[in-house]
Amino acid sequence: MSKALILGLLPAMPVTAETVVVAALGDSLTHGYGLVENEGFVPQLSNWLTNKGADVQVVNAGVSGDTTQGGLARTAWTLTSDVDALIITLGGNDLLRGIDPAVSRSNLAGIIEIAQAKDVEVLLIGMTAPLNFGADYKKSFDGMYETLSLEYDINLGPDFFEGLRDIALSDRGSVMQSDQLHPNAVGVGLIVEVLGPYVLTLVKQVK
Repeated sequence: MSKALILGLLPAMPVTAETVVVAALGDSLTHGYGLVENEGFVPQLSNWLTNKGADVQVVNAGVSGDTTQGGLARTAWTLTSDVDALIITLGGNDLLRGIDPAVSRSNLAGIIEIAQAKDVEVLLIGMTAPLNFGADYKKSFDGMYETLSLEYDINLGPDFFEGLRDIALSDRGSVMQSDQLHPNAVGVGLIVEVLGPYVLTLVKQVK
């Protein structure tokens, strides 16, 4: 998806001098795959923040299928001069492709470095690997998020799916789409309830 097309899909919203602009850089989980526009992660997060009294605009910079490498490639132009903070939700597609966690970590580090060079506050959202690629892979993948947060002194959020961990396997259909990879609108709502406070802290840091 081209830069022009992504920007064209973003809703035109008035931004005041006090409004904190947060770019949500991610993949299909951020973009809102399979959901109508107001049910996705970004609009639900925006509503949650507004209800908490935050003056914030969350920009949807999610591209379905994107890896950490893809996110790195578009970070510089995503972080325009009006962006104050960045949420990074990447790694899921690296995991699905079995990409070496060292490569994913390097790409995420590159994204963080670009953001910090632009004085943009960062929140890194974690991701948890299954054991498909072995215990060593899982340890390296899971651990890279905390390692990066400590190395670059940035905010760290929990696993993107933390809000769904207590859902019984037999009830997964109530929070997930039929592909069992993407949350439905109800699932997104539960995810936002967990991640929202971390984003709110990020917004307050900008203030």
